[in-house]
Amino acid sequence: MKQRAFDREQLYLRLPVQLQHAACSVEGLRAHNRRFGGDFPALLADAEERSGWTAEQIAEYRDRRLRAFVRSAAASTPYYRRLFADLGLDPASISGLEALSQLPILTKDTVQAHYPELISSNFQPAELIPVHTSGTTGGGLRFATTRRAHQEQWAVWWRYRRWHGITQDTWCAYFGGRSVVPLTQQRPPYWRYNVPGRQILFSGYHMAPDTLDAYIAELRCRRPPWLHGYPSLLALLAAHILDCSLELGYQVRWVTIGAENLLPQQAALIERAFGVWPRQHYGMAEAVANISECPLGKLHVDEDFAAVEFLPNPEGPGCRIIGTGFTNPAVPFLRYEIQDLATVDDDGCPCGRPGRIVAHIDGRHEDYVVLANGSRVGRMDHIFKDLVRIREAQIVQREPGAMTIRVVPRAGYTQHDEQLLRQETARRVGTEMVVLIEYVDVLPRSKAGKLRFVISELDAGKLDRITL
Repeated sequence: MKQRAFDREQLYLRLPVQLQHAACSVEGLRAHNRRFGGDFPALLADAEERSGWTAEQIAEYRDRRLRAFVRSAAASTPYYRRLFADLGLDPASISGLEALSQLPILTKDTVQAHYPELISSNFQPAELIPVHTSGTTGGGLRFATTRRAHQEQWAVWWRYRRWHGITQDTWCAYFGGRSVVPLTQQRPPYWRYNVPGRQILFSGYHMAPDTLDAYIAELRCRRPPWLHGYPSLLALLAAHILDCSLELGYQVRWVTIGAENLLPQQAALIERAFGVWPRQHYGMAEAVANISECPLGKLHVDEDFAAVEFLPNPEGPGCRIIGTGFTNPAVPFLRYEIQDLATVDDDGCPCGRPGRIVAHIDGRHEDYVVLANGSRVGRMDHIFKDLVRIREAQIVQREPGAMTIRVVPRAGYTQHDEQLLRQETARRVGTEMVVLIEYVDVLPRSKAGKLRFVISELDAGKLDRITL
């Protein structure tokens, strides 16, 4: 399966530019139908109605769904059936959020080791959608979800966007990690069009001092009102605009970010360049937590989407985020360790929307990888999403055009896995990048217990140095 997916991408990258535009639109239509067809309109309407509920109504709704979800997990999966039996615990005793503490925390390693036992017997393979993610530690994870769960997650995400006035027919300039432009391409266009999805997909792998003028020119030409993507990439674009005293020639209405921490200096830079403060939401492929920023700038826990616990962090400040999603009964995750930290704000929010308030999220904090041509690439986790026999990984860079990947392998890791790692790395940063793979037993953590995924010893690669 992996080889077929790899070959399909290689075929795409060999197509002429116009056919790549068409391929992006075909894939965009497929994704649009999967996300927004079927029950999505009703799920979105229900989610928006719950924005006006009281905290008590939301808590009752959350706990009711949680109770049903736990019962289903215990009845239909071998893993949870055995767990409740070993604990001598009646699934009905999990009556709500507070009662979840009776269960052990679920880690990514446990999911990897027991995945077949976590699959519910209530679903046939044809009913499931494959999902893959790397998380914050670089280890790949693959699992399945249902079409309805997928749409419910997108409904919550679009509820947040609609809070800010964004609609589904709004054109968006997307700056992310998708490999839509061949790394060998050395002239514009460094973007491709997804017409059904109303997206201009800008390459995150060609952003260098001598190419960013072309990015600005495309924005001026198309005038998309909405910019969305990784803050590390949007900050690079903003820095170029400010350093070169450029004008976009139109007013951007929205900037939204995701997938990485939004640093204060990035937010300030983006606001100066585009004239609008960036909005953020926090979510993950595992769908065990979601946190959305309201129009007043407060981060609300989406209590109607998952049961989220904030536990003390024994390594330092902040709270560990532990999530129990109740939207994906096909592969239930109860008390899943996300490996991110949050600071909880007890003051609440006057906007009237329900949900506990989070003051700060300590998630991804990654430096850039600097290519030999000066391009800076952020968010390197795509390399590891399908490499399930890597427990953890870390990228260290000491000179442009070369990097070291430190790998903590899982049991069963072979030379074939290393070959796949090199292939995936070449797809993201090119074959000219010199890559050294170093195998270690453990990777160092910060004082707060966090693993930094990309560490640059270059001034040009440091995340807090975001001027060009």
